[in-house]
Amino acid sequence: MSDLSPAAQHHASQALLARQRGDAAAERTALEAALAHAPDHPQLLNAAGMRAMADGDLVAALARFAAAAAADAAQPTLWVNQATVHRMLGDEAGERAALDQALSLDRTHFTALLRSAEWYQRHGAASEAAQAWAGIVQMASAMTERPPAIDDALARGRAFLAEHNAALGRDIAAALPDAPSRRMAACIDHMLGRRAIYANQCAGVHFPFLPAEEFFDPAHFPWFDALAAKTDAIRLEALALMGSGDAAIRPYVRQEAGTPDNKWSPLDGNTDWSACFLWEYGVRNEAVCARCPETAAALASIPQTNIPGKAPTAFFSILKAHAHIPAHTGVTNTRAIVHLPLVVPERCRFRVGGETRAWREGEPFAFDDTIEHEAWNDSDQPRIVLIFDVWNPHLTPDEQVQLQTVFAVTGGGSVQP
Repeated sequence: MSDLSPAAQHHASQALLARQRGDAAAERTALEAALAHAPDHPQLLNAAGMRAMADGDLVAALARFAAAAAADAAQPTLWVNQATVHRMLGDEAGERAALDQALSLDRTHFTALLRSAEWYQRHGAASEAAQAWAGIVQMASAMTERPPAIDDALARGRAFLAEHNAALGRDIAAALPDAPSRRMAACIDHMLGRRAIYANQCAGVHFPFLPAEEFFDPAHFPWFDALAAKTDAIRLEALALMGSGDAAIRPYVRQEAGTPDNKWSPLDGNTDWSACFLWEYGVRNEAVCARCPETAAALASIPQTNIPGKAPTAFFSILKAHAHIPAHTGVTNTRAIVHLPLVVPERCRFRVGGETRAWREGEPFAFDDTIEHEAWNDSDQPRIVLIFDVWNPHLTPDEQVQLQTVFAVTGGGSVQP
């Protein structure tokens, strides 16, 4: 209050000291003396309003806050204080009008937004309450240090939004005549905050404008049924390899010496996640294929990619009991990764983007590995899956041929600086 005259400043200081020592009468007297020297000063008027509100003189408090707002119309807190008094007086319309005025000055004013959320919730205006509570949750979540009152507002906001979205979900389900498509279901879940939408993250070649599908529609792969029919034979060959302790089975993660610690370090050189390759970067492993003729024949019967030095790749993936493959993304969205589950104990699961599935033995599926994915084996037994790559089904045959040419020129990688 440096803009006050010396006399008004003196009385304002006396009022502050009185408030600090809990002397309401002395504070009231000092504020009246200060206002006698500066009757239109917004901070003095606001202080007098706070004193009157604490005294229970709500009519006087409202008059003081209104005068303060008239003197400083750009200060949203002065309107929030009026809203508080209107609420104490039971004047719901006055409270709403004061809150609207405060928010018109600052849409991010936390207290105005909180009181607005509470007002809409009390009056059953669910959509407006949800919008206001969403703002509270967003702002409170971004605070690194939150006092208890903010933590309480955050918890109440989250609880309201959870209940509100659950009710919306039930209403939407009741309104839809048929079960929604997978894409529509994902859209609804994202609208209701039940899942995130994941984009492609390609470490290498990113082919633009392909749909960012987490799991591809099995209809793109008409040979899935024929592959599934060979599950038993392929499983026997995988188990025989594991039982023999074949040297071709090695840790999947093998980082170069000197690599800094990262999310893969716990699996580096670790057989918790191991693999036995039938094809690796376009090179056929003759010894393993000779030991697994049914698997090799199954792979030869499907339209695999053919990029020298890059593809196809096909391997038995072995995830030991209680092992976890951390969330990661692949190299290029020009391919689809196929899993044929062979040995799947209970409590094994696989997440791609916002969808988590349990593998089912003999049921192949394909996914885009440039969308974040991870795997868990929470069982007491190893999990075995045959994994291989094929072209992304959304590429045209001409694009596949052109990509082979481009990869041949570039060596199969990205040439970005």
